[in-house]
Amino acid sequence: MFKYLMLGLAVPSFAEASVESALDGLKSALLVTVLPVFAVMALGFAAFSFFTGNPNAKQHLVYAVTGAIILFGAQSIVDLIHRVVG
Repeated sequence: MFKYLMLGLAVPSFAEASVESALDGLKSALLVTVLPVFAVMALGFAAFSFFTGNPNAKQHLVYAVTGAIILFGAQSIVDLIHRVVG
């Protein structure tokens, strides 16, 4: 029993490294593929709203542009917070 406890205390650095690398992979997959697709879809929806004469088209465009700025600038925002806090 004591042997397994000591083994568990000795290995957390390996476990943290794999979790950290998995989270980095997830972050890069989101920032490179998924989030830009959503931003382009939102901009397309705003453009479609303008073409169809939707009265809320201006609001859709503001939301889409704001979201695109946040999505495309997400890595810079994270790096800025990391530098300020850490």
